[in-house]
Amino acid sequence: QVQLVESGGGLVQAGGSLRLSCAASGSIFSSDVMGWYRQAPGKRRERVADITSAGSTNYADSVKGRFTISRDNAKNTMYLQMNSLKPEDTAVYYCNVVRWITTNYWGQGTQVTVSS
Repeated sequence: QVQLVESGGGLVQAGGSLRLSCAASGSIFSSDVMGWYRQAPGKRRERVADITSAGSTNYADSVKGRFTISRDNAKNTMYLQMNSLKPEDTAVYYCNVVRWITTNYWGQGTQVTVSS
C-alpha cells in the first residue's frame, strides 16, 4: 500500500509561484510513475505532469514552460514547482502513483487558488 500526502497549496496572486510537495509512505517501486493531477470546480480531473524514477517527464500543454515536476527517489517525495501562475490554474491538486499500469494511488489533494 502507498499513502500520499500533499502540501504546499495556498492562495497566490497571478504571476506568482507555489511549490507543491507529495510525500509517499510505503514502498515506492522504481517502476512506479508519479504524477500531479488537478480538478477545477465543475471540470474533470486532468493530468498536469508525471515523472518516472529515471526522471523522464511529461507535461500538459497548458503548463509547459511554467511548471516543473521533480522527484527525490531516496525520500519518496515528489514536487511541483509552479511559476507564472494564472487564475485558470486554480484547482485542487492531487498526487498520484501508478503501479503496473492498472493500480492507482491518490492523495487527498491540496487547494491552489490564483487570484487575478
